[in-house]
Amino acid sequence: MGALLKFHTGDVAPQERARYWNEIADRVFTGTFVNVPGEEFAGRMLAWRVGDLDMIRTDSTRSGVGRTPLPQDEERLILHLQCRGSSEHSQGRSHCALEPGDFVLASPHDSYSIQLTGHEMLVVEFPRAPLVDRFPGVDDALMQRMCGATPGGRVFHDFLLSLWQQGERAGEDPEWESGVNAVFYDLAAMAMRGAQRPHAGQGDADMRRRIVAMVSANLEDPALRTASIADACNVSVRTVQNVFAAMGTTPSAYILEQRLRRAADRLMARPDASITEIAFELGFNDSAYFTRCFRQHFGAAPRDWRLGKTKEL
Repeated sequence: MGALLKFHTGDVAPQERARYWNEIADRVFTGTFVNVPGEEFAGRMLAWRVGDLDMIRTDSTRSGVGRTPLPQDEERLILHLQCRGSSEHSQGRSHCALEPGDFVLASPHDSYSIQLTGHEMLVVEFPRAPLVDRFPGVDDALMQRMCGATPGGRVFHDFLLSLWQQGERAGEDPEWESGVNAVFYDLAAMAMRGAQRPHAGQGDADMRRRIVAMVSANLEDPALRTASIADACNVSVRTVQNVFAAMGTTPSAYILEQRLRRAADRLMARPDASITEIAFELGFNDSAYFTRCFRQHFGAAPRDWRLGKTKEL
């Protein structure tokens, strides 16, 4: 099992970030390049190899990603799972768009491109054969959006996210690596079978975008909660809960995560603002609670984050 590698642009001069991020992208997935729009780009990445699985967890501002074909020494597949934001994927004549929770499989042996909003994404490259053993219709599923709203999709999403919480301790169990690989292939196949059944239509996707946009526009309101989201969008509380359940989260957990991510950006962008000031601006009524939540989410206290002493995404 490889070491858990961590990269971020916090210590890189703005004019050097495009070069730096391209070097990192090509290092983790050979042939990958990133088009960065301007010097305001910021990104963080974890990279990790667990058995067959080459994985990254990346979080960055808007960008475009491309990849040149990977030599076909061993036939492999690459999976992109959207955690936050949205993306548009193209390979040959095939195109698909992902919203939070969705994933797509592509071939790294053909060129592909991705247009990304500000986002968080999990990417896994792995051998094709073990997945084909569990899901023979893989080739027909390439470049098809796999809906994350299915039960299998949510379990798969949660499993991939949970792996990163074990990164520092995984080496303690010699059987952990092979077990993770087997579970990955089993859950990927289950999620793909579930995604082929009838799922949410365009109306549900529009509702999700409307609710997520409302939350993003009102993060600074301390009263933002499920009921106020439902009132603003003229839908029921149950509808709001269902939208976030399809994304693998809850309204309160999503609001907290988005506030923390915005706070992380402001800590870097406004070095003269106090931590308490930023916490109150983003709807926190208690700076100590904000600090605890921030440390739990990012692995570093707000003050250390501002100084570039980060431990996690």
